[in-house]
Amino acid sequence: MRKCKVFVGNSHPELGKLVCERLGMEPAPVTLKKFANGETSVQIGVSVRDEDVYIIQSGSPNINDDIMELLILISACKGGSAANITAVIPQFPYSKQSKMKKHRGAITARMLANLLIMAGADHVVSMDLHASQMQGFFSKPVDNLFGGPTLAKWIRHNVPDYKDAVVVSKNPGGTKRVTALADSLKINFAMIHTDRRRAKDGFEDKKKKKKIQKKVSTLKLNHNNEDAEEENIILSGESQTARVVQGHVVDDAYQSADEAAKPGMESVNSIANGTAHFDQYALGGSYDADNSDDDDEPEAIAQEKLITLVGDVQNRPAIIVDDMIDKPNSFIAAAEHLRLNCGANSCYLVATHGIFSDNCLEILNDCAYIDKIIVTNTYPIDIKKREACKKLVYIDVSTIFAECIRRDHFGESISVLFDNLSSFA
Repeated sequence: MRKCKVFVGNSHPELGKLVCERLGMEPAPVTLKKFANGETSVQIGVSVRDEDVYIIQSGSPNINDDIMELLILISACKGGSAANITAVIPQFPYSKQSKMKKHRGAITARMLANLLIMAGADHVVSMDLHASQMQGFFSKPVDNLFGGPTLAKWIRHNVPDYKDAVVVSKNPGGTKRVTALADSLKINFAMIHTDRRRAKDGFEDKKKKKKIQKKVSTLKLNHNNEDAEEENIILSGESQTARVVQGHVVDDAYQSADEAAKPGMESVNSIANGTAHFDQYALGGSYDADNSDDDDEPEAIAQEKLITLVGDVQNRPAIIVDDMIDKPNSFIAAAEHLRLNCGANSCYLVATHGIFSDNCLEILNDCAYIDKIIVTNTYPIDIKKREACKKLVYIDVSTIFAECIRRDHFGESISVLFDNLSSFA
């Protein structure tokens, strides 16, 4: 690949080197360092005049430093008279802040998009943006690659009886992502709905329970059949509902701290191993699918919820799908509900980006109701953590990014990556 340079940032050097190996070239020399006062310094070690430049920089635990490093590197290439500069960002930072959730908030993802363009980026490549509408934040072309076909390929080869499996969305906001994977695998799908309950509302309030079930059971989801004809699937009125306290599924007899005011009242939970700490993890969610990102926020921990599965996973493998795994709370509650109350015989967590903040990976690995955790290598995970977590499956997607770079450099169509992505996985 002549007239082409690929720079690899400090955020995910392992993925950058794999991409370069697929392209049959070495990463372009660049010096990235910090001064004593914390400032970032970038020095390009090769001429980039009239060349296509690709800068690989993903999200990472040092997210703010890596963003600044990316912006400086883009500016340095722009100053070096590069013909075209493409920012390859496998996991786009601040993607959860793509809308204003509260008054006096900021749409940080749009601000980052503006910074990238102002720094000099001519093209942006990412994978499975948290919200596909984020492409509208950019005034330059954006290619949002798909990780779903790669994950679907793993499911076909590694999940026993995958044709009987059910793809599950852990909140209403992820139904589009789930139906796309279900279409690819030609299997059924289901949805989990959570309701943040008022403290004084009893679980025995039948009217409220029936109202919630009626609301979610009549939800219509667009689903394509094998003949590619659009049809409306009306979900069955049968649904399984349970209580969630501090992030774990509990029995009806369970008494919360506020409810158990009288001495002698013993709480009964449905966690078989009895080792869960109810004061640490919580499942959020609301009637508003746009707020599904708040599932794991601290303010949701203190609230008791109802969790409802719309669909049937009885004696079937359940595959919980999301674009990223950041915190364990909602995933654990969903897995417990599927296994304990809904009859699933196994449970898999599948996501494109494995962020695993703090000790999230260890908590998920210790959960008895989760069989496997499948993520791609768009986000760096320490090799010691990967080796210690026996349930983790780390899938390489460097081939997809390498093919995207090659096609972009030679002026070939990238649409084939969206149509036949499984052949490059």
